[in-house]
Amino acid sequence: MEYIVAKIKELTKKFKTNDPFKIAKALGIEVVYEDLGNTLGYYSKHFRVKVIHINQNLDENKREFACHHELGHAIFHPDANTPFLKKNTLFSTDRIELEANFFAINMLFINFEGCVTVKEAIEKYGIPKQLVLSNMVKKF
Repeated sequence: MEYIVAKIKELTKKFKTNDPFKIAKALGIEVVYEDLGNTLGYYSKHFRVKVIHINQNLDENKREFACHHELGHAIFHPDANTPFLKKNTLFSTDRIELEANFFAINMLFINFEGCVTVKEAIEKYGIPKQLVLSNMVKKF
């Protein structure tokens, strides 16, 4: 998944942040908050308008992770209206979900203010330990 690592480096260098909300805004991607029940978020594109939908009931950290994940879809799968990201789909074997998870987790570990440790990713963001450890790039 070197192409994803290269894109992460490109985005964080260009925008000088790993904040998915700031990056989405800079890329012209709308972020909307909705009551999505058990769904964390999803990405859609309608008439060339890219939209990241985030569950308004999530805490700030889970909103950030969901936005990272959906931003991954917006960047790598721009013409796909993605399936809903639910807690039980974090371990999906579907290629586009694997890529979005890889992107999201590695964006969290970039060396900017607010970057997270493995412990924080697990405790603060609610990302399962095995998912964090299997998706981390050792060095950027």
